[in-house]
Amino acid sequence: MNIIEILASNLVVGSIQVTAGDALGFLTGLLCVWLTAKASIWNFAWGMVNSLILGLVFLDQRLFADSALQVVFIALSIQGWWQWKVRGNPQASRFRATTWHEQAILLAVASIMAWLMWLILVELRGSAPPLDALITALSLCAQWQLNRRQVSSWYWWIAVDLISVPIYWSRGLYLIACLYVVFLALCVYGLRNWQQTRRTQSPMAIA
Repeated sequence: MNIIEILASNLVVGSIQVTAGDALGFLTGLLCVWLTAKASIWNFAWGMVNSLILGLVFLDQRLFADSALQVVFIALSIQGWWQWKVRGNPQASRFRATTWHEQAILLAVASIMAWLMWLILVELRGSAPPLDALITALSLCAQWQLNRRQVSSWYWWIAVDLISVPIYWSRGLYLIACLYVVFLALCVYGLRNWQQTRRTQSPMAIA
């Protein structure tokens, strides 16, 4: 039995039948987002574990863009770890604002990425090409902002969660869909926590 078959094995949680991958994705994802909301650097380590698990689950469900996204998340998590801590940059511990100009550029980039990935997914016959591509594009932009400790990243994650819940539920990934509902609540908490923390920084740090 390979690892994908193990993750696809069924478990019963209450009255709902889920897979081992759903359960592990739920637990590791919950821990990752909680640590991110608390601005702990360990969110990156658990994020990599979560991405590995979900990447295999999505691959089994033919959600190709979501599966490939997890590989990119692992790479971005390594970069984020470096940006937050390893390089020792004093700016790394400070929260940043995002200008409207930056947001406009990110929206344009996300739109182009989503369109290109949609064309690719149609050829690959993925399960949900338009939404799958949109989730991928928004998530990449959100993670890029998170690595830079930009408070605006939480708004992007909230958008990702709102789109993800119905698509994962429709694919029978009930526990992962519920996880994204919890993610949504944690994102609201994380947004408020980062905003409050940023307000306590010195004017030089905020700049």
